[in-house]
Amino acid sequence: MDSFNSIDLYELNTFSIFLRLILAVILGGIIGLERGANKHQAGLRTHILVCVGATLAMLTNQYIHEFISSNADPGRLGAQVVSGIGFLGAGLILVTSRNKVKGLTTAAGLWASACTGLALGIGFYSAALAAGILVSIVIAVLPKLEVYFYNRSRVLNLYVELDSMNSLKEFLSMVRKTSCRILETNISKSDSVDKGGYSLYLSIRINKRTTHDEAIQYLSTGKGVYLVEELD
Repeated sequence: MDSFNSIDLYELNTFSIFLRLILAVILGGIIGLERGANKHQAGLRTHILVCVGATLAMLTNQYIHEFISSNADPGRLGAQVVSGIGFLGAGLILVTSRNKVKGLTTAAGLWASACTGLALGIGFYSAALAAGILVSIVIAVLPKLEVYFYNRSRVLNLYVELDSMNSLKEFLSMVRKTSCRILETNISKSDSVDKGGYSLYLSIRINKRTTHDEAIQYLSTGKGVYLVEELD
């Protein structure tokens, strides 16, 4: 018992090394669990590997500083990890043909997982545990709150496909006749599925009495309208 109490968790020893790496697996897994459950590109295993790798980098840096050269920068490898995760996260961010941005939250989760691993690797247990718990809450719980407020937003971003320029003009006229206010439009001919058709990116402000679904359903009844889809 006395030998166990004498173990310093902030110094490099066998117990502290295993503890930090095991905590990296646990916290990285907690952060990546929601991503993996929802079939995102970077899931459970990826977040665990990133967190463990970042922890190992800081452990190695601390080892170099304490046992090889006291003049070595204890944060040098950690800085390289942050830069490396930036490249990894950039590969997860995709912009679809309909201007939808995907993978941004997953990339941010990977970056947070790496930073949690860095804190663990240097022995900053309290910050790592607090960050791991808070990041997992943000990823798993806040989307429901985000959807709640998003559905009550008056601004609606739409992607619309129409069969001709005349239909496009009638559609815009139809929008103007309602109480909706057009904030921004972008017309494209190359994005449309129909070779002779047009695609329209449209931002409108709807009134308080109209829901997003009601607005989309009404606009879908327009002449020559193939598709009306809300963008994230």
